[in-house]
Amino acid sequence: MAERILMIDDDERLAGMVSDYLGGAGFRLTLAGTARDGEAWLKRESFDAVILDLMLPDADGLDLCRRLRATNDVPILMLTARGEPMDRVVGLEIGADDYLAKPFEPRELQARLRAILRRKGTAAPADVLRFGRLEIDKGARTIRLDDEERSLTSYQFALLLALAERAGRVLSRDALMDLTKGEKLEAFDRSVDVHISRIRAAIEDDPRKPRRILTLRGAGYVFARDQDR
Repeated sequence: MAERILMIDDDERLAGMVSDYLGGAGFRLTLAGTARDGEAWLKRESFDAVILDLMLPDADGLDLCRRLRATNDVPILMLTARGEPMDRVVGLEIGADDYLAKPFEPRELQARLRAILRRKGTAAPADVLRFGRLEIDKGARTIRLDDEERSLTSYQFALLLALAERAGRVLSRDALMDLTKGEKLEAFDRSVDVHISRIRAAIEDDPRKPRRILTLRGAGYVFARDQDR
């Protein structure tokens, strides 16, 4: 079933362009030109996400975002022509899920919408582990960094999951092999090192200076709880 999106924006030309583009991508878009109309739609109907302009003729978008978030957990993508970093910070702090400055490419809007809809949860919360910018979906057996999927083999995913589920604990090579013994792998400890290096290549900003999977010489590996500070 197509996702229903409510766009609250008084720019009719922009709304028309977005409607055409997202409609072609399989979304069902409803348009509201004022905060009052947007709130009325949300009281009557259920939507999968809201695209909210920061500057509306009858309300401040930040105030509307705050009101919506107090009563509704619908994902909110905020639009603005104002490029001040503080606007973005305030918007995210009061409950917006993402922020996009005008002018923007419709393709980027679609990508950001799909990202917040994905975060809303096709999987149960217990099936998704999040560590800063890194997301590990146990059910789908996928990983994402900055909302971009990263490729791992089945065994490498199993290794990463074993580490992530025990974040902060040092795991020896033997412990890792035991935790992943249901996966096909050459059964010798140094193969773990090779796979860890390939996992780092996929999920580290700089694999030479890892911040997610750390090595404790003579002990094993530890998955860091805090990774993006």
